[in-house]
Amino acid sequence: MSIASAALACAIVYFLVTRVDMLLSWQCLTRPIVVAPLIGLALGDFTTGVIMGASLEATFMGISAIGGAVAADATTGSIIAVAYAIVAGGGATTESITTGLALAMTIGTLMAPINSLLQPVWLLLVPYWEKLAGQAEPKKFFWQNMVVYFITGLPSAVILYIAVAAGVTGLEAFIAACPAWVMTGFGAAGGMMTAVGFGILLSMIWDTKICVFYFVGFICAKSLGLSSLGIAVIGAAIALTIFFLKKDIVDAKNSVSTAASTSGPANSEEDFF
Repeated sequence: MSIASAALACAIVYFLVTRVDMLLSWQCLTRPIVVAPLIGLALGDFTTGVIMGASLEATFMGISAIGGAVAADATTGSIIAVAYAIVAGGGATTESITTGLALAMTIGTLMAPINSLLQPVWLLLVPYWEKLAGQAEPKKFFWQNMVVYFITGLPSAVILYIAVAAGVTGLEAFIAACPAWVMTGFGAAGGMMTAVGFGILLSMIWDTKICVFYFVGFICAKSLGLSSLGIAVIGAAIALTIFFLKKDIVDAKNSVSTAASTSGPANSEEDFF
């Protein structure tokens, strides 16, 4: 597949996924774990898309926009990284995947402000829409919103097309000219990105009451050599056991309190004396 065809496929997938996700009120279809396999399927290498989607999701899952901060764009970063790994990197090779993972965060950070610059353009139409709402013209309001709904995705899709069409070739030439120690650094950085993503997420959900399960899972993976599926089954069993034990305790307390409230003294005078 040529670079131009790959760029067009990436832009089409990006446009469709973002429009459908917005139409369904943000159902997380733009997350790397969904977008990366779709890009891999569009570019003819579904396996690489799945592998990179899982790794990229682990990297971006702990990154979110807080207040006015502009977080890295996980969607465009993942698309360009997967496109590079498939088109220029030769598919699901260790070198191409680790290099793509290392580049994804940088690309996503660069793309996020570009997407944000387009938002004020659409906000200029808000006073006009308020005027239509005041005039009770729902049909005009609906159709104009539908037009803007499709138009808003076009600038980002065009930028993504240019980034893939021109950027992948540039990245390929740049990486080919890099010495071996730089590529070793890319590989180490790509391997660390997943750990960084998990670390950011862990810092948000860390609780001293359940932190012991983190270390249990680590021991199961490293010392016992259990697979992720086996550890997930064990974790689900422990979670269900704790849930039902707490439920039984709560039910027992409720039954005791109900019995105590209904079995009051028959004669208040006898109870008093």
